Amino acid sequence: MKILVTILLLIATEKLAAQDYYEERTKTNSTTNLISQETSCVSVGILHGGGSLVGADLEFLLSPRFGAQVGAGLVGFGGGLNFHFKPDIRSSFISVQYYNQGIGNSFAQSMVGPAFVYRSQKWFTFSVGLGAILEVGDEEIYDEGEQPDVILTYAIGAYFPW
Repeated sequence: MKILVTILLLIATEKLAAQDYYEERTKTNSTTNLISQETSCVSVGILHGGGSLVGADLEFLLSPRFGAQVGAGLVGFGGGLNFHFKPDIRSSFISVQYYNQGIGNSFAQSMVGPAFVYRSQKWFTFSVGLGAILEVGDEEIYDEGEQPDVILTYAIGAYFPW
Protein backbone atom coordinates (compact mmCIF):
# COMPACT_ATOMS: atom_id res chain seq x y z
CA MET A 1 0.00 0.00 0.00
CA LYS A 2 2.87 2.38 0.83
CA ILE A 3 4.40 1.76 -2.61
CA LEU A 4 1.10 2.57 -4.34
CA VAL A 5 0.73 5.82 -2.38
CA THR A 6 4.34 6.75 -3.18
CA ILE A 7 3.81 6.15 -6.91
CA LEU A 8 0.60 8.20 -6.93
CA LEU A 9 2.34 11.08 -5.11
CA LEU A 10 5.22 11.04 -7.59
CA ILE A 11 2.80 11.16 -10.51
CA ALA A 12 0.80 13.97 -8.93
CA THR A 13 3.84 16.13 -8.22
CA GLU A 14 5.23 15.53 -11.70
CA LYS A 15 2.02 16.78 -13.33
CA LEU A 16 2.08 20.08 -11.42
CA ALA A 17 4.79 21.53 -13.68
CA ALA A 18 4.17 19.48 -16.82
CA GLN A 19 2.01 22.08 -18.58
CA ASP A 20 4.63 24.85 -18.30
CA TYR A 21 7.37 22.55 -19.50
CA TYR A 22 5.31 21.31 -22.47
CA GLU A 23 4.42 24.85 -23.57
CA GLU A 24 8.07 25.93 -23.34
CA ARG A 25 9.23 23.00 -25.51
CA THR A 26 6.59 23.55 -28.20
CA LYS A 27 7.37 27.27 -28.41
CA THR A 28 11.08 26.65 -28.92
CA ASN A 29 10.40 24.08 -31.64
CA SER A 30 7.46 25.86 -33.33
CA THR A 31 9.42 26.50 -36.54
CA THR A 32 9.89 22.75 -37.14
CA ASN A 33 6.35 21.76 -36.02
CA LEU A 34 7.84 19.03 -33.86
CA ILE A 35 7.25 18.56 -30.16
CA SER A 36 10.80 17.29 -29.71
CA GLN A 37 13.80 16.32 -31.78
CA GLU A 38 15.07 13.88 -29.15
CA THR A 39 15.20 10.37 -30.62
CA SER A 40 17.07 8.36 -27.97
CA CYS A 41 16.58 7.75 -24.30
CA VAL A 42 18.16 5.88 -21.40
CA SER A 43 15.99 4.74 -18.48
CA VAL A 44 17.53 3.67 -15.18
CA GLY A 45 15.92 2.27 -12.09
CA ILE A 46 14.64 -0.64 -10.09
CA LEU A 47 13.67 -3.71 -12.20
CA HIS A 48 14.86 -2.05 -15.44
CA GLY A 49 17.19 -3.86 -17.83
CA GLY A 50 15.19 -7.05 -18.30
CA GLY A 51 13.81 -7.14 -14.78
CA SER A 52 17.22 -6.74 -13.12
CA LEU A 53 17.36 -5.62 -9.51
CA VAL A 54 18.92 -2.35 -10.75
CA GLY A 55 19.37 -1.75 -14.45
CA ALA A 56 19.17 0.49 -17.49
CA ASP A 57 17.34 0.42 -20.83
CA LEU A 58 18.41 2.25 -24.00
CA GLU A 59 15.65 3.17 -26.48
CA PHE A 60 15.99 4.43 -30.05
CA LEU A 61 13.05 5.72 -32.08
CA LEU A 62 12.80 3.89 -35.41
CA SER A 63 9.99 6.20 -36.57
CA PRO A 64 8.09 9.03 -34.81
CA ARG A 65 6.00 6.52 -32.81
CA PHE A 66 7.92 3.21 -32.91
CA GLY A 67 11.00 2.45 -30.88
CA ALA A 68 13.28 -0.44 -29.96
CA GLN A 69 14.99 -0.91 -26.62
CA VAL A 70 17.73 -3.07 -25.13
CA GLY A 71 18.74 -3.20 -21.52
CA ALA A 72 20.89 -4.87 -18.91
CA GLY A 73 21.52 -4.63 -15.23
CA LEU A 74 22.52 -6.40 -12.07
CA VAL A 75 22.17 -10.01 -13.26
CA GLY A 76 19.72 -9.71 -16.13
CA PHE A 77 19.04 -8.38 -19.62
CA GLY A 78 16.12 -7.75 -21.95
CA GLY A 79 14.68 -5.91 -24.92
CA GLY A 80 11.45 -4.64 -26.38
CA LEU A 81 9.50 -3.02 -29.18
CA ASN A 82 7.57 0.13 -28.25
CA PHE A 83 4.58 2.03 -29.67
CA HIS A 84 4.40 5.62 -28.34
CA PHE A 85 1.02 7.34 -27.95
CA LYS A 86 2.49 10.63 -29.23
CA PRO A 87 5.30 11.21 -31.76
CA ASP A 88 7.76 12.02 -28.97
CA ILE A 89 10.33 10.02 -26.98
CA ARG A 90 8.96 11.71 -23.84
CA SER A 91 5.51 10.13 -24.26
CA SER A 92 4.00 7.04 -22.64
CA PHE A 93 3.89 3.85 -24.68
CA ILE A 94 2.86 0.21 -24.95
CA SER A 95 5.67 -2.29 -25.26
CA VAL A 96 6.21 -5.97 -25.99
CA GLN A 97 9.16 -6.92 -23.81
CA TYR A 98 11.51 -9.87 -23.24
CA TYR A 99 13.01 -10.36 -19.77
CA ASN A 100 15.90 -12.66 -18.85
CA GLN A 101 16.32 -12.61 -15.08
CA GLY A 102 19.65 -14.06 -14.01
CA ILE A 103 22.66 -15.24 -15.97
CA GLY A 104 24.51 -18.56 -15.82
CA ASN A 105 24.20 -20.28 -12.43
CA SER A 106 21.97 -17.49 -11.13
CA PHE A 107 19.40 -17.82 -13.97
CA ALA A 108 15.90 -17.51 -12.46
CA GLN A 109 13.49 -17.20 -15.40
CA SER A 110 12.82 -15.73 -18.81
CA MET A 111 9.50 -14.29 -19.96
CA VAL A 112 7.83 -12.23 -22.65
CA GLY A 113 4.77 -10.02 -22.54
CA PRO A 114 3.09 -6.63 -22.93
CA ALA A 115 3.63 -3.63 -20.67
CA PHE A 116 2.30 -0.11 -20.30
CA VAL A 117 5.12 2.39 -19.67
CA TYR A 118 4.27 5.83 -18.25
CA ARG A 119 6.70 8.68 -18.91
CA SER A 120 6.22 12.12 -17.43
CA GLN A 121 7.36 15.15 -19.44
CA LYS A 122 10.47 15.62 -17.30
CA TRP A 123 12.15 12.51 -15.84
CA PHE A 124 9.86 10.04 -14.01
CA THR A 125 8.92 6.65 -15.51
CA PHE A 126 7.24 3.46 -14.35
CA SER A 127 5.83 0.41 -16.06
CA VAL A 128 3.36 -2.34 -15.33
CA GLY A 129 2.64 -5.38 -17.45
CA LEU A 130 2.30 -9.13 -17.74
CA GLY A 131 4.98 -11.71 -18.46
CA ALA A 132 4.37 -15.20 -19.82
CA ILE A 133 7.07 -17.46 -18.36
CA LEU A 134 9.13 -19.14 -21.05
CA GLU A 135 11.72 -20.95 -18.94
CA VAL A 136 12.58 -21.37 -15.26
CA GLY A 137 16.09 -21.98 -13.92
CA ASP A 138 17.31 -24.79 -11.69
CA GLU A 139 16.74 -22.86 -8.46
CA GLU A 140 13.30 -23.41 -7.01
CA ILE A 141 11.73 -19.94 -7.03
CA TYR A 142 8.21 -21.42 -7.10
CA ASP A 143 6.74 -24.19 -4.95
CA GLU A 144 6.27 -27.59 -6.59
CA GLY A 145 3.30 -27.39 -8.95
CA GLU A 146 2.71 -23.69 -8.12
CA GLN A 147 4.52 -22.10 -11.09
CA PRO A 148 2.17 -19.56 -12.69
CA ASP A 149 1.81 -19.22 -16.44
CA VAL A 150 1.76 -15.41 -16.28
CA ILE A 151 3.17 -13.00 -13.70
CA LEU A 152 2.91 -9.27 -13.03
CA THR A 153 5.88 -7.17 -14.14
CA TYR A 154 6.70 -3.66 -12.97
CA ALA A 155 9.56 -1.16 -12.81
CA ILE A 156 10.17 2.37 -11.56
CA GLY A 157 12.92 4.86 -12.31
CA ALA A 158 14.08 7.92 -14.24
CA TYR A 159 14.71 8.56 -17.93
CA PHE A 160 17.09 10.88 -19.76
CA PRO A 161 16.39 11.65 -23.45
CA TRP A 162 18.76 13.18 -26.00
